[in-house]
Amino acid sequence: MKLVKLISIGFALLLLQACSHPIEIVGEGDVTSAPGNRNCSLEDFNSSAEVCSKNYVIGAYNETYTAAPRVGWQFDHWGNYCTTATNNECSFNISAATVQQFWGQTVPPLQAVFAKYKLTGPILPDSDINLAPAYLAQLDYQAKEFFLAGTSRSYTPTQPLPTDGKLVVTADPEALEGNYKTRLVVFRPSDPADFNGTVIVEWFNVTAGNDTNPDWIMAHNEFIREGYAYVGVSAQAVGVNALKNSSTPAWAARYASLNHPGDSFSYDIFSLAGRLAKEPNATLLGGLTAERVIAAGESQSASRMVTYINAVHPLADVYDGFMVHSRGSSGSSIRQAPLANPVSYPAPAPIRDDLNVPVMVVQAEGDVVFSNLLTRQADTALFRAWEMAGTSHADSYTLPVGLADIGDGSGAVRMFNFMRGNPVNNLLNCDTATNSGGHHWILQAAFRGLDTWVRTAVPPPVGPLLDVDFVSSTPTSVVLFRDAQGNALGGVRSPHVDAPVATLGGNGAGPVFCRLFGSNIPLTPAQILALYPTHADFMAAWLNSINTNVANGFLLQVDGDDLEAAAAAWTYFPN
Repeated sequence: MKLVKLISIGFALLLLQACSHPIEIVGEGDVTSAPGNRNCSLEDFNSSAEVCSKNYVIGAYNETYTAAPRVGWQFDHWGNYCTTATNNECSFNISAATVQQFWGQTVPPLQAVFAKYKLTGPILPDSDINLAPAYLAQLDYQAKEFFLAGTSRSYTPTQPLPTDGKLVVTADPEALEGNYKTRLVVFRPSDPADFNGTVIVEWFNVTAGNDTNPDWIMAHNEFIREGYAYVGVSAQAVGVNALKNSSTPAWAARYASLNHPGDSFSYDIFSLAGRLAKEPNATLLGGLTAERVIAAGESQSASRMVTYINAVHPLADVYDGFMVHSRGSSGSSIRQAPLANPVSYPAPAPIRDDLNVPVMVVQAEGDVVFSNLLTRQADTALFRAWEMAGTSHADSYTLPVGLADIGDGSGAVRMFNFMRGNPVNNLLNCDTATNSGGHHWILQAAFRGLDTWVRTAVPPPVGPLLDVDFVSSTPTSVVLFRDAQGNALGGVRSPHVDAPVATLGGNGAGPVFCRLFGSNIPLTPAQILALYPTHADFMAAWLNSINTNVANGFLLQVDGDDLEAAAAAWTYFPN
């Protein structure tokens, strides 16, 4: 007994010559050490085991700690020490003499902080960001990129698929979570004072086998001049894998660490992107605080939007409004390979009518035809749909004008000249030139209308439907009523069809994506002169349409001014 007592006294005296360096775990993970035996598991920390709560240090302190997240968690950062570390290791190399200065004391704990996700960035250099336009700095905007890593849930319907859009789903068990690491691309005003409080979050389109941002391309003039912030999300596996396997060496190196578990997990990733944009003083937005966050998706991404709105939004409730641009007749799959028991979303897939936020659907003439009218549904207090006459799914603004348009009016001039075939725009070698109608300008009015709707609860105007002659049961068989020049009647109008100088079709023909790029057949000089004996007559008709559409809310005055100037500059009028 005397020996045991002496040993206990000796150990107590030894501890008096030690300092205590606790280990604290935030979230769910473990901390291991080398070369010593200072491992602090989550269970040890939760039970206040001395290996965590005391962690005595005697003599020289040479230890490297490693943070290991539990399933479903990510290591985020170290606290109190190693705060600038770029990985999950934190090393101490402290002499015995220095440790002796702290004998009998407890120093601040080493915190290992774990989170369900980790946002890293901005990723440098900014100049290597895939999809960042070269014109941003010229317009007092900046591009930033972040990597987002975490675990994502998939969803499974709990009731038979409905025909009214009211899907009922539940998140799959945590055991089925998918680990991912993707990227978010942010465009925002360089001066925070220019931010208008609205963030547009676009689901990147991957139809071409890589990320594209068609809503940014088509509406960026409106976003920039009004001071929106923009977040583009690589939500799908195709886009992430294309970045990793890029033939551009700088991109292949930059995105090598990205990973995507499959598109069943894309909806949860998109929800998190919206939540990050809504955080006060958001890191993602460079410290800006959003007042509104609006989700957007075009074409294939619009199909994802349909499923997200109907199935996930009632659970997640992240976004304040939705822009569904050029959708098809169905939604996207809720579950798909590599998960078992895939669940597709058959047509028709109307937007559910019991939402708590506004939804705007904007359809090109070609979209209405391709969907065989299956996307049509009645407007409500929280739903608007516009069908745009004389427009195609993609057009000359998509490729190439919108890629470099800086909003100085030159884009309107280029589009007008393409419409007149001077020069011909047929970059895809289709059977006819690419549609050069009013899609871009109507879409910008739609985004303004949706933002106003979210801000003030005042909805955009009701858009008239295209005039349908007949519909058969086979796809793409909708026939529209047309005027003498071959342009569609009804629908949301533009000067391009109200004062026509070309026949603008919604459906194209030829290889690859030609169907989507519509058609553009300039009117002959004889046809032009029959409609407008003089350029002044043409300008009167063109300006009358501009003024009418501005007054009706389908065209913005600033865009109307550009369209007027472009028509006034027409130097090849037949007489």
